[in-house]
Amino acid sequence: MSDRIYPDEPASGFPEPPVEFEDREGRAIEVRAYEDGDEEALVEMYDEFDPADRAQGIPPSTEDRIRDWLELIVDEGHNVIAWHDDAVAGHATLVPDGAEAYELAIFVTQEYQRAGIGGRLIRALLGYGASQDVEHVWLTVERWNRAAVALYEDVGFERSGTESFELEMSLRLD
Repeated sequence: MSDRIYPDEPASGFPEPPVEFEDREGRAIEVRAYEDGDEEALVEMYDEFDPADRAQGIPPSTEDRIRDWLELIVDEGHNVIAWHDDAVAGHATLVPDGAEAYELAIFVTQEYQRAGIGGRLIRALLGYGASQDVEHVWLTVERWNRAAVALYEDVGFERSGTESFELEMSLRLD
């Protein structure tokens, strides 16, 4: 295991997908685990992803790179998708880091941001991760992104380290 620090107390109570709810805009959203056949919808979501919402080089910006990236995270990680009808509203993933831990990444498309989807998506991902025996989860977030930091803290992540422009946060699952 790396020298990353995790909270002593595990976080729990995360719902396992599928999870259905109404977002702040009144849209019916369903979060479910990635299934075979979901790839094209994810490629389309990421192909149309707003460049301003890319962070730390992800998601990639060309279709070929998006496909290569998705193949890697789908094959090795645990993934959930937020759907509104047949459209992907968001995607969250736990990717193994090689040190018995998983890095969390979440993406919500611009038209679905600030509607309460991100928190539900993360909670469903953590519920799914716990069901897959994931114990240690960490993430990095740009320290100026106060809304994201507040969201992660609300979910149960604790600040565990800092870098120049990034804040590292971690969580232990039951």
